[in-house]
Amino acid sequence: MSDWTDWNERRAHLGKAIGNYASVSPDTVSAIVSLNSAGEKSGHLDAKTRELIALAVAATTRCDGCITIHAEEAVKAGATREEIGEALSVAIALNAGAALVYSTRIMDAFDAAVAGKK
Repeated sequence: MSDWTDWNERRAHLGKAIGNYASVSPDTVSAIVSLNSAGEKSGHLDAKTRELIALAVAATTRCDGCITIHAEEAVKAGATREEIGEALSVAIALNAGAALVYSTRIMDAFDAAVAGKK
């Protein structure tokens, strides 16, 4: 584990690490693999769209493993750098929007706390 900015090295390491984890908890890894492939079976979204969504979610959940795996899958599915940028723009906007929505909740909680002191 030398440099996690080397995404290819990270992906290779992650594959081995998940394999090692599977030896300890095979049902958990099997379930994750099954979940990951469940969406493909419906045929409603193409592989590229699923990978663009996966990368946007990876950004919002801050999952480096998801980033490296789904970046490679996005390349295989034919996604362009511009398409990924647009998908990430949606993730950025929603994160900002979520912060705004939760900021209103914080203000409501603060107002309730002030009202409770009266």
